[in-house]
Amino acid sequence: MATVARRFASPEGAFERPSSRTRDAGRAPVVLMVSGGADSTALLVLAATSTLDVCDGRGEARVARERLHVLHVNHMLRGLDAEEDEEYVRGLSERFGIPCTVVRADVAALAASRPDGNVENAGREVRYAAANRLANELSERAGTPRSAARILTAHTANDRAETFLMNAVRGSGASGLSSIPRRRNRIVRPLLDRTHDELCDLLRMRGIVWREDDTNSDTRYLRAYVRHEVMPVVEARNPHVVSSISSTCDILSDEDAYLTSVSSRALRDLTRRSRDGMLALDSARLAALDVAIARRVVRQAILLACPDCRLEARHVNRVLALVAAGAGSASVPMGVDCRVEYGLLFVRAADAVARGGAAWLEVPGTVRVAGGATISARLLRPDATDPTQVARAHGLEWKGASVLLDAVACGLGELGGRLWVDAPQPGEVMCPLGMHGQSKRLSDLLCDARVPAADRAGVPVVRTAPSGQVLWVAGIRADERARCQTTSRLLVELTLYGNDANTQGAR
Repeated sequence: MATVARRFASPEGAFERPSSRTRDAGRAPVVLMVSGGADSTALLVLAATSTLDVCDGRGEARVARERLHVLHVNHMLRGLDAEEDEEYVRGLSERFGIPCTVVRADVAALAASRPDGNVENAGREVRYAAANRLANELSERAGTPRSAARILTAHTANDRAETFLMNAVRGSGASGLSSIPRRRNRIVRPLLDRTHDELCDLLRMRGIVWREDDTNSDTRYLRAYVRHEVMPVVEARNPHVVSSISSTCDILSDEDAYLTSVSSRALRDLTRRSRDGMLALDSARLAALDVAIARRVVRQAILLACPDCRLEARHVNRVLALVAAGAGSASVPMGVDCRVEYGLLFVRAADAVARGGAAWLEVPGTVRVAGGATISARLLRPDATDPTQVARAHGLEWKGASVLLDAVACGLGELGGRLWVDAPQPGEVMCPLGMHGQSKRLSDLLCDARVPAADRAGVPVVRTAPSGQVLWVAGIRADERARCQTTSRLLVELTLYGNDANTQGAR
């Protein structure tokens, strides 16, 4: 998020007073993504001969030649043309004395293996994955932090305007309408203030030819359609539409960054449970938020549970409708389950349970937990024998892998109910059985049970509800408040199967 002082500082002042964090920036690698087209060719030429703003705190400055490295990705989609593009980039890099790395990828085969079958998306993922790998390798060689490396793309003001219109056609919020950002982490786009025609003129003046991709004129693709059919019509009305849209994108990008920071803080405040593939948010407090922030909170929560989920506005609105109603469930892309119950909004990835994520345990029933283990629950009625003696003998027989508890104290009735199974939470306490009501941190309990620190997140904890009382740290200790009494008439048996590492024995 840019401040006024940073955004509107004079270039001279920014150059004279570089950030203290840019000590390594002068040595960190700069990867140039070059396809061979006019824009990327101009990027290479400008990087080698002129000044660029690589967002390292110095403003526009000459990039040291030894920092530069060209990356060309051959998508193997255009036969001989693709081979010639590769040779052209190699030759151009050699001409300017810049090392060049070529990555070959069968993008068509990769796209065919994807659910959407989108060649453009598959190619984009391949390019950026290759760029990040190369940047990491070069950073290690240079002995600089990975975060100091820069990956430069040749996106122009025209690309930004086209993306804006494409996202508007698809239906997008502020994030999509802000179009192509000037920087996202290590990825920097220093040509966003230049048009395609300006870069072509620059290359002609220097006598440099470039490669043309015939697919760029195929209007079956949305970008090509916007470029060749929509933009000329708009430019006929406003010759300066590209710069106008670019200014709009800058405003939207700044506002989007601010709202994202606000929603991120709200998400942290609302989160009650969080682990791999699952989040539980305070539904009532979420319902009280301004809808602009609530939309972003829900979007961020879903993407945290399932980063590959492709959300649309209708999916987010569907979840917000559940929050407003205070109950219900809905599925969003990639099988993410969103449901409101017990005052919480649960967001679960499709494979959260398989990965040992938090889940409800039906009584009677079973649930899968971390490490491939399962926990089963069933109701029992004690005979005339003292239930406390039965519970004690049961625990000894199972060596702590099973426990008998008072069903009523666990919030269960004659027909059973549900219990919540989750991982230990930071700072959480319980009253371990045998300590006569004294409380103890779960972290201390696990330490005493000699559970390795790396394995503690995989220890299942059974609770009355997501924010309710701890009943049993599976395989280790039950809670005093749920123990069997002489007056207990209905018991619940909880048993851990298939996880010998945690069956330390209840004491």
